[in-house]
Amino acid sequence: MSSVISHRHENPVGRFPILDVQPTVDSGRWEAKAYCGELIPFSAIVFREGHDALGVELLLTSPTGKNSVHRMHAGAPGSDRWHTAVMLAETGRWNFQIRAFADDYETWHHNTKVKLEAKQDEDLMMLEGVALFTRAASEKDRSKANAAHLSSAAETLADKSHSPHARFKAVQNTSLLKAINSHPIRSLVTLSEEFVINCERTLAGAAAWYEFFPRSEGAKYNSKTKTWISGNFKTAAKRLEAVAAMGFDVLYMPPIHPIGKSFRKGPNNTLNAAEHDPGSPWAIGGAAGGHDAIHPDLGTEKDFKNFIKEANGLGLEIAMDLAVQASPDHPWVKEHPEWFTTRADGSIAYAENPPKKYQDIYPVNFDNDPSGIYQEILRVVKHWISFGVKIFRVDNPHTKTVGFWEWLISEVNAEFPEVIFLAEAFTRPAMMRTLGKVGFQQSYTYFTWRNTPGELRDYLNELAHDSAAYFRPNFWVSTPDILTPYLQFGGKSGHKIRAVLAALTTPLWGMYAGYELIECVARPGAEEHIDSEKYEFKARNWGSEETQERSIAPYIAKLNQIRRDHPAILQLRNIEFHHSDDGAFLVFSKHLAGEHTESGKADTVIVVVNTDPHAVRETTVRLDLAKLGLAEGTTFEVHDLMTDTKFNWSANNYVRLDSFVEPAHVLHVIRKK
Repeated sequence: MSSVISHRHENPVGRFPILDVQPTVDSGRWEAKAYCGELIPFSAIVFREGHDALGVELLLTSPTGKNSVHRMHAGAPGSDRWHTAVMLAETGRWNFQIRAFADDYETWHHNTKVKLEAKQDEDLMMLEGVALFTRAASEKDRSKANAAHLSSAAETLADKSHSPHARFKAVQNTSLLKAINSHPIRSLVTLSEEFVINCERTLAGAAAWYEFFPRSEGAKYNSKTKTWISGNFKTAAKRLEAVAAMGFDVLYMPPIHPIGKSFRKGPNNTLNAAEHDPGSPWAIGGAAGGHDAIHPDLGTEKDFKNFIKEANGLGLEIAMDLAVQASPDHPWVKEHPEWFTTRADGSIAYAENPPKKYQDIYPVNFDNDPSGIYQEILRVVKHWISFGVKIFRVDNPHTKTVGFWEWLISEVNAEFPEVIFLAEAFTRPAMMRTLGKVGFQQSYTYFTWRNTPGELRDYLNELAHDSAAYFRPNFWVSTPDILTPYLQFGGKSGHKIRAVLAALTTPLWGMYAGYELIECVARPGAEEHIDSEKYEFKARNWGSEETQERSIAPYIAKLNQIRRDHPAILQLRNIEFHHSDDGAFLVFSKHLAGEHTESGKADTVIVVVNTDPHAVRETTVRLDLAKLGLAEGTTFEVHDLMTDTKFNWSANNYVRLDSFVEPAHVLHVIRKK
């Protein structure tokens, strides 16, 4: 007596197993991310029983319905992982599948070669070839020209006037191989599940950000009355040209809304604000309105629209701050008290991050009236989109429910796919990653606290490989809140080093105004700037001779120009690390093959950074030439883009970098014909 065992599974393995398809996010629960101009690595584990040949292909369908097939290639021996890379150039949702098949030509070719060498079954292998090519030539989806090559091969193999060896050699001609490569002879075709990758506009994944407070740009101090006159959109517009000249793509401004007076903070976050202290822009809301209003000191809605227009004319996009919180004076507090948390003593809970207290800010409670607060924030975002704003830097998203962000970003991007959200989430890894999965196009990172070459290598490898399908890192060298000891004591060289690292390791980076002036005095006992611009006006005399002498603005401009000139830099996943005999050096390269560049020429950049801001250091840099697309033993010319000098390099190179003069080599590899 026998029994039949039934195996049931939602996704049966199919004729050939296709596993671990990438890029996917949690097996397709969320869409993978891409941006226009990003080279996306596709891969899957695919294998079969026995020893017959296997073929694997990527099937891509563009947002406009164009289909393309990309042959995949086997990776490391024994890994069974197959790879290809495609640069997506159309925004929208792409569908993709992996197709596995028995590669009948490769199987026949291998078996015939072996048997002819062994003088076994020679005539039989010719007959097998005739049957193979005849069948393939009759396939309906094959072009006439392609089928003709296959029919010709079948006739050649059937011609007994020549030896099997001669016939076999004759069919290994260029025309036939080209026909087979363009349209393999397939059988036992197996398809994976279908996955989606959302390709967004380039600025979603590659951009340089600059932050300034519009109230400080053009602010003036009256020494007689000891009061400030606030800057506004008109005076701030005068700074736009300088920001654009440094090569930035995005200008981000802290909240531009009315600021509450209740519990207003004074200089350095003190509780004793004077009558004319401006308060924190993040304490949103007052008599003049809330999140959909403009602070009266900054100007009118018309002024703001003109400001956006001027910025756009210079190639800058404006990023607004979206801070879902309110001052005690915000209209929401009276109109919707249910949107806040009431404590046991009847008071509304203010924001805290012990030991820090923010008495001037009420966090929003999303659980009492989720529908109400959800719709209100959506209304606010759409309000500013109507002004031409396409980018929002979101303040502390990790202190709000993740489900809200998933809903909001989905709702906004369904109607406005060009809108970008940057998560200011310095928090636990799981939260940061999940915010990326549910929709945030970009995120702040731990880069601020990764200073040694070892720390940077580990972190960049994680970002470039483990989470790149959904988490886009934006490397900020400074913020109004954060001033690390490295910058406090690193001086001008330290600021240059961090700028090189941020601008050239990742496609996204940003800096806060004053960084170029080496503003690095910390408030005692804190990792933040003294006299923080969050709580007071800061009028910088950008045009003075003293300011110009200490400014590294030209250095920043050069880095951003390198980013624009070299497409390899604007990729995340292609970063490769090389060895230095001195552990204070970070050595990395970025390579992009010519088939993926507009010029058709490969773009390769090698960066060598002395991360010690206080010393002159020497080392031997040992390059893995294969990572540069170069053959072993190659000697090549490099052009240092920072100093405009040229060197001849090879696998091993002596380097001396004086951090006080120039802490980095940024070397473009010149390929000789």
